[in-house]
Amino acid sequence: MIERKNLAGHLAALFTILIWGTTFVSTKVLLRSFQPIEILFFRFALGYLALLLAKPRPLRCAQPRQELYFMGAGLCGVTLYFLCENIALTYTLASNVGVLVSISPFFTAILAHRFLDGERLHPRFFLGFAAAIAGIALIGLNGSFVLKLNPMGDLLAALAAVVWAIYSVLMRKISGFGYGTVQCTRRVFFYGLLFMIPALFFFPFEFGLERLAQPVNLLNLLFLGLGASAACFATWNWAVKTLGAVKTSIYIYAVPVVTILFSALILHEHITWMALAGTALTLLGLLLSENLLAHLRRARTHGS
Repeated sequence: MIERKNLAGHLAALFTILIWGTTFVSTKVLLRSFQPIEILFFRFALGYLALLLAKPRPLRCAQPRQELYFMGAGLCGVTLYFLCENIALTYTLASNVGVLVSISPFFTAILAHRFLDGERLHPRFFLGFAAAIAGIALIGLNGSFVLKLNPMGDLLAALAAVVWAIYSVLMRKISGFGYGTVQCTRRVFFYGLLFMIPALFFFPFEFGLERLAQPVNLLNLLFLGLGASAACFATWNWAVKTLGAVKTSIYIYAVPVVTILFSALILHEHITWMALAGTALTLLGLLLSENLLAHLRRARTHGS
């Protein structure tokens, strides 16, 4: 039963990454009509409303201290992470941001080892990390050897990786409170939106809902709000609850792989041999870090 639940956790994390890896398409389309901060605010507002409809019963924390964990998760996983990532893209290359953000599993492992019980580090984690980061770097280059270092942009991208690691650890703590995943995710979205409000005064923002009259804008925003935000944050948080912060975060390695595959399928972008080699290295790193082959063998044995 435990192995089957773990397998379900892996499938939930994989499903989440498959969706998150494709969000660049919707975001790219929406950027024709919306500012980055507008997309961010609208998608999480929509996600919050969807979760409210799914589980309208309010979540009442048994202890006031627990509310601080939700506040921290909303600040880190929603507000700071996406703001740091989006602002970093205005200062440095997207490939730099992609590589630096993808090192968040390393920071997650360090923080989880320090602050969580049962989150042990194994040598295969570091071996997998090295392989995955090498692969992600190759994917980021994708045939282009023009490197451009920008301290501000790269620092913000690295900060995004750190705050996502903090979010993962906080969600692991929250999962121990015994509340429902949907209600916990909704509470996190609430605080994320609350902390996002001050940023609306510093970046170009207007409601301009008439832009949603265009079907392409409406459909892409629905995908980001209902799919990538409401559904995927819930499945990701459930995976963290089931597998732990470290094991779940390792799936972030696969985001660039999914992105480059869908860029070829949907946007017809060219994939070089360097990108293919990076994809193979990244997947190898994921297999090594998660020890997925052993999990599948055990699940098959229990199933038979």
